[in-house]
Amino acid sequence: MTQPAAPGVGSAPAAPGVGSAPAAPAAPAAHSTSSALSPRAPEIAHAAPARKLSTGRRGPADPVKALMHRHRELCERAVDPLEIAAGLEAHGVTDRTAARYRHRDVFSLAEELFARVPGIPREPVAVLSAPARDIRTRAAWSLRALLPGAACLATLLTLRLTDGVLGGEARLAIGSGGALLAFVGLAVALRTGPLSTGGRATGAANLYGCWLLGYALYGEALLHQVLSGGPEGPWDITPAPLLGLAVAVGPAAWCAHLFSVHAHRKLNGSRALEEFAAGVRPLLFGAVALFLCAVTALLYLAGLGTGGGAPVGAAGLGVLLLLARLLTVHGFPEPAATGLAAACAVEAAAPALVLAGRLPGLHPLARPVDALVAAAGAGAVPAVACGAAALGLLTTATVALSRASAHTAA
Repeated sequence: MTQPAAPGVGSAPAAPGVGSAPAAPAAPAAHSTSSALSPRAPEIAHAAPARKLSTGRRGPADPVKALMHRHRELCERAVDPLEIAAGLEAHGVTDRTAARYRHRDVFSLAEELFARVPGIPREPVAVLSAPARDIRTRAAWSLRALLPGAACLATLLTLRLTDGVLGGEARLAIGSGGALLAFVGLAVALRTGPLSTGGRATGAANLYGCWLLGYALYGEALLHQVLSGGPEGPWDITPAPLLGLAVAVGPAAWCAHLFSVHAHRKLNGSRALEEFAAGVRPLLFGAVALFLCAVTALLYLAGLGTGGGAPVGAAGLGVLLLLARLLTVHGFPEPAATGLAAACAVEAAAPALVLAGRLPGLHPLARPVDALVAAAGAGAVPAVACGAAALGLLTTATVALSRASAHTAA
């Protein structure tokens, strides 16, 4: 009775078999089932470090990782991928360089960097969320841009009303005070708004600008006296260029504003650096052409009111000053100062060559200036100086302001 029970207890799954012989294969089956559940589980869990080692070998296969570490500060402080794209371009990364990082352009590379690098938490800046505030801001800097023109116009009207009533010293004091007010108004207009440089303007550039404005006021009369054998005593002034240029500060601010706004829109809608550059160049040419039309009309009206001459030289000076200011605003003060210095050098060289030509044996030095003045008048000297410098700065601005990094200043 007890012997039959032993096989049943020891080999319940082996009911079809006879005796203990069929029980031998059952042991491996049970062992394979249990080994799939518990004996090999430690080996599977022990395979996790091998996956960590493989992830460590992915470093060389991830080319963006090195770039991410190199520009981590830029990526952490960026508020959007566009800022990263502009920063990469400023460091020399182009669309061709982005192809080495397995991206079609700098913008897609910047999007990956922006997604992979956590940004530094900062307070949200809501500047464009209040249209009324934006309108008030534009109105504020627009009114400030009118201050230089208003000061010059008030001074000229005062001098005209007091003509024959006040003496020479009093009129000189009025003129000097009006010029000082105009320069103060210009400083206020350039402190904020689209023409504000944020402290990037150099003292040399300001000095060159003062020289050019002074030559527009006194230069033609001085050159006439030098050519006629002088200078002898005080010379007349031509207030029309200064008046027209002072009033043109307002149109210059609006042209700079329109260029900046539309350039940012192009930056937001572009997907490649070449595409952005091709879209910004017409904007620059359009802004310069619009300002040229405005300043020419203002100079013509100023000449009608003051009896001034042709506004060609003053118009070239206005375009030169606008281009120099645009370059400085967008982070290129050195080429701006170079262009202004070149115009100053040509204007200073004209009377210097005439004076040097009076020395024995140096008569050929004065011939270029004599020929230029004889062909087109004394106003041709500032026209050539400022026009050539403006063309040089326009060429520089076409390259510099077509870069995305030139439009990311706060």
